Amino acid sequence: MKETKRLILLSIILILSMALSPEKEKNYSLDDRVKKLLSQMTLEEKVGQMTQVTIQAVSKTQGTKDQKHELDLNKLEEAITKYHVGSILNVYDVAHSIDYWHEVITEIQDIATKKTRLKIPIIYGIDAIHGANYTLDATLFPQAINMAATMNRDLIEKAGEITAIETRASGIPWNFYPVMDLGRQPLWPRLWETFGEDVYLASEMGKHYILGAQGDDIGDEKKLATCLKHYAGYSFPINGRDRTPAWISERMMREYFLPPFQAGIEAGAPTVMVNSSEVDGIPTHSDYHLLTEVLRGEMKFKGFVVSDWEDINRLYSRDKVAASPKEAVKMAVMAGVDMSMVPYDFSFYELLLELVKNGEVPLSRIDEAVGRILTVKFRLGLFENPYPNKKLKGMFASPEFTKANYDAACESITLVKNENNTLPLSKKIKVLVTGPTADRLSVMNSGWTITWQGNEETLYPKDKKTVLKAIQEKIGKENVIYVPGSDFDKTLNIDEAVRKTSDVDALIVCLGEKAYCETPGNIDDLTLDEAQLKLASEFIKTKKSVILVMLQGRPRVINKVEPGVGAVLIGFLPGMEGGRAIADILFGDVNPSGKLPVTYPRAPNAILHYDYKPLEFFDVNSFNPQWSFGYGLSYTTFSYSDLKLDKKEINKDEKINVTVTVKNTGSKAGKEAVQLYLTDLFGSVSRPVKQLKGFEKIHLKPGESMEVKFTIEPKHLSFIGRDNKRIIEPGEFKVIIADLTENFFVK
Repeated sequence: MKETKRLILLSIILILSMALSPEKEKNYSLDDRVKKLLSQMTLEEKVGQMTQVTIQAVSKTQGTKDQKHELDLNKLEEAITKYHVGSILNVYDVAHSIDYWHEVITEIQDIATKKTRLKIPIIYGIDAIHGANYTLDATLFPQAINMAATMNRDLIEKAGEITAIETRASGIPWNFYPVMDLGRQPLWPRLWETFGEDVYLASEMGKHYILGAQGDDIGDEKKLATCLKHYAGYSFPINGRDRTPAWISERMMREYFLPPFQAGIEAGAPTVMVNSSEVDGIPTHSDYHLLTEVLRGEMKFKGFVVSDWEDINRLYSRDKVAASPKEAVKMAVMAGVDMSMVPYDFSFYELLLELVKNGEVPLSRIDEAVGRILTVKFRLGLFENPYPNKKLKGMFASPEFTKANYDAACESITLVKNENNTLPLSKKIKVLVTGPTADRLSVMNSGWTITWQGNEETLYPKDKKTVLKAIQEKIGKENVIYVPGSDFDKTLNIDEAVRKTSDVDALIVCLGEKAYCETPGNIDDLTLDEAQLKLASEFIKTKKSVILVMLQGRPRVINKVEPGVGAVLIGFLPGMEGGRAIADILFGDVNPSGKLPVTYPRAPNAILHYDYKPLEFFDVNSFNPQWSFGYGLSYTTFSYSDLKLDKKEINKDEKINVTVTVKNTGSKAGKEAVQLYLTDLFGSVSRPVKQLKGFEKIHLKPGESMEVKFTIEPKHLSFIGRDNKRIIEPGEFKVIIADLTENFFVK
């Protein structure tokens, strides 16, 4: 009898273990798995899932260029087993090797899956904004402003795909990227993290980055979860300084700043990070209207919302809209923040526990937030395997990835001036190279590169080429004279540089900005530093052929020297392969095809966008930038003809198919970004003079023609009306491609 009871008991245990096994769990729906796990969790475990701390909070040593990082396993265990943290992020300030990342992630997940009651894995997050930039030797692409200049969806999708592989290869499944803020304030030090000033371009580039990074399944071993940031309006501070107030009307917010986020949501991004600043006096971390009514009610976002760095507590400490840290936590959670990037301590955990126990925050709101977080963890496959996939290490920084990186750099560099065919240069000449950006890798990558500021030149890979070294390799070191001439903000040896111009045929002057990121990059004046302008001016006086190469995160004003130079290349931040790409363009091995993703101002206060209003070009007002959005030259020429619309009159819900023929009329093969603009000739709200609504990147051999097709959809005709709702009004519209136009009517 005892034996029978024992067998029955064993059978029951076996059945229960099978019912609770991961393999059995896989057969449940995602919602069922989340609900089941949620029902087993204590309040403490739930609040812990909403808590995110930086790796600094659980480390013995912080990890700097002079000190190796080391986890503190006691602190780590306390964070995970006592405070039940759901997420860890960041590095301190220096990229790790891929093997060390494997060690770190393994130690974290060992504690989460072996020493906790419910074995809920940690979701680790990182800012991999132009590649896996916190893993040594990763493929580091051009920054977002450059990727936008390519106007090439395939390239940005490939960048997303490769970044996902290399970030996952590091053991990290969550990337705080892409930045869907619109870059319409050129002073803003994070402009280069955006896809430029145009709504359609930013939406398309962000969408295709997400498609590359996520595919159809973020649980795939080569894919990851993206994060849209910084929702919303962060990029338009009125004074241009990072983390300062924006003043944006509801109509402007809906017309310009929300659509890129909507595109990211529709592309499948499962997480959103909150604007670190405020809009119209309301810090976004406390804005129920934006975070819940708009983001979830209108935009149908289903994922989870994470705060930015320390910004919940800053509702109290900085913004003064909360009277205590506890009130700050309540405001943010009730506004719609699901996870707090605390990041150094467990104050959020302790305060939120008190708030729930006191009845000030309902348990239903906690369950809602935790359910969203668990859903993403399940979708990522972390419950099946939270550990690094060491097989992916073999794909890391492959030659194929480097080639894709080089291609992106080449297509991102924009030729904006080429007087009398100054470029391309002959490889049989001697050149003098000068300027503070000529022999640094950091100036082509800037922030979020190996370190937060990206300015530790000694940490950059030795096998990558600066502009100077790439030119030396291209035409021979003996044919290149290098004199720094100036630093960024002080003159060095300009006189020596000028003396050496007598023996050379061309002068390549590399100007721009030192590496920076976020608030340390704040400036008061868009004008390029006087020391650099003086350097260029002295070279112009020699009457030699002068070529400017601008490496910068934003368009620094150069009107004092631009008239005297023969050619200007806007390189922005072309990444680790930027030196090679620039040299290949200078000497004609690559035909430039970049188009400006922002309007380049002629003067510091002459900040206008290409999609300006008629009022801005009326009476004494004018639009006269140095170069406009969408502008870029080639070493060949393209002609446009036969612009055709398949309808001249449509209803509001109909589409129009547009075709145009493009021909390479020059002597070199080249790529061209064909751009379609639309003008709503009359509207109840003043309409921009034109707006980009289509672009296609094509390649043509000399003499070759191609018919390029576009579709104008109803959404392209819409705008935010007087009642702040999106509408389509009947009336006349104009299609513009190059210098061709055709009109149609909406009934």
